[in-house]
Amino acid sequence: MSMKKTLAALALTAVMPAVALANEGAERLARMLEPLETVEARFEQLILDGSGERLQQANGHMWLSRPGKFRWEVDAPYQQEVISDGDEVYLYDPDLEQVTVQALDQRVTHTPALLLSGSASELTESYEVSRQQQGGSETFRLVPKSPDTLFEELQMTFNGERLAALQMIDSTGQETVIEFSEMRTNHAIDDRRFTFEIPDGADVIRDAH
Repeated sequence: MSMKKTLAALALTAVMPAVALANEGAERLARMLEPLETVEARFEQLILDGSGERLQQANGHMWLSRPGKFRWEVDAPYQQEVISDGDEVYLYDPDLEQVTVQALDQRVTHTPALLLSGSASELTESYEVSRQQQGGSETFRLVPKSPDTLFEELQMTFNGERLAALQMIDSTGQETVIEFSEMRTNHAIDDRRFTFEIPDGADVIRDAH
């Protein structure tokens, strides 16, 4: 499965340079992400094809502890776990009994899940960021500067100060939409949540890149 988903102030935007707008969006997003030390939430994940047809729907639970620690569990029927201990990222597919291990490097941090647990200050270096506000909702559009990414566009929507949804679009037009609920922030999360014990008998693939 794929990890792998205002119009106000027109007069002001018309006279502001595009670079300034991008910097303002990145700085605003960094200010919203920076206070988040830990996050726990339920989520619903939809995967749509380029015409909007639903391909998959799944629910799950995620935990993160910044910087760099993350656990993402997708429930059946598309069960999958992605765990980062701050040094390595483990992708576990129980159906295939397969574990893929990658170093937590710059390429991996371009994936949306680890973007949330990374350093907010890296946003201006890694993404072109623009911002749109409508009522109490703010949407940030992130376009990766590097071509070595799993998506071509990422949108993060906040209701007030709370992250409500992620939307990712890849080069084929496939869209992943993740909506969060029951979110808790800045509470104690047992560090064992971010460790992964490779199951006996599982095939292990180590990405050398």
